[in-house]
Amino acid sequence: MEASLPIKNLIRLNWLLVAAFSTVFFLLSFFLLDETEIHKLLLTVMTALALGLTGFANIGVLIILAHKFDVRTKAFTRYRYVFTYFSSAAIYLLLSPVFNHISNKNYPYPFFLSMFFVSSAIVNSLIILLQNFVMLQNNKARADLELSNLKTAHAEAANLLLKQQIHPHFLFNALNTLKALYRKDAAAGDTYIVHLANFLRASVFSHAAKVSSLEDELAFLRDYLEMQKMRFGAALDCTIDLPEEIMKDYYLPSFSLQPLLENAIKHNELTQQAPLMVHIYYLEERIIVKNNLQKKNMNVSSANHGLANLAERYRLWSGDEVIIKEDTNTFLVSIKLLTDEYSDHRG
Repeated sequence: MEASLPIKNLIRLNWLLVAAFSTVFFLLSFFLLDETEIHKLLLTVMTALALGLTGFANIGVLIILAHKFDVRTKAFTRYRYVFTYFSSAAIYLLLSPVFNHISNKNYPYPFFLSMFFVSSAIVNSLIILLQNFVMLQNNKARADLELSNLKTAHAEAANLLLKQQIHPHFLFNALNTLKALYRKDAAAGDTYIVHLANFLRASVFSHAAKVSSLEDELAFLRDYLEMQKMRFGAALDCTIDLPEEIMKDYYLPSFSLQPLLENAIKHNELTQQAPLMVHIYYLEERIIVKNNLQKKNMNVSSANHGLANLAERYRLWSGDEVIIKEDTNTFLVSIKLLTDEYSDHRG
């Protein structure tokens, strides 16, 4: 979250300080100062002027430094203290002759000057303290808002994930395929049911898991792949080339691989003469899903929910990007494997 200055709130704070302290000073002057009413009023006005100028000088310093430094850095804080205390002392120094003239006490000038330096330091410290409180509250409010947005985005992504896991269109195709298989080959129909049951079981009972091991993801993918091979036959040629040693040591957001294969099947022509060639392989701690590009001429009813959902979940969980590349002949999606630090998010 990028830090920023609540300038409007700081200005409101400054006016509030001027009004509050001027009122208090004016009331106290009736009991503590042996001055005429006009002198008391003039001293109150000068006090308000000194306080207001100091507060606005502080705001000006904050704005200037914010253009050069991050407000959360030590350099910003260090320069802020130097310049605000210097500007406060300068303001009180310039106004001290007027105060001295109005008070008409003829204090020794060195004593009067030192008193103003002390007053400027006290006033500036109070202003910095209150400004810090306002900035802290602003940052907390922004952090709460960002957290709320993050939770909303996560909930939306989770909801979209549930919708895509058992898509009505997928179930319709699965049941039609199952019906056709039983007409031709009952044994193939039984095999298809086993894969479909495994697929649905994983969809229903693992939906709460935020991440899954690569081994579990691959098992889920294979069930889906076997069903699609029984549906499309030689028109679908999918090669999975993943080393065994990475299966238990890496993780993926749950239901990551299957939507990538589904996306390739949904958007491309599949025929025995021109089969869809999908290659799933491992490269530099990333899983690559690559297919030849032979897009369907008809419009496919799809909002790219699978890819959009996967990209959003990666952004939320690890900050990594899903890499998508497309050229004339190929379409490629690259997703980064997650390490053991994400394993505690399994259901």
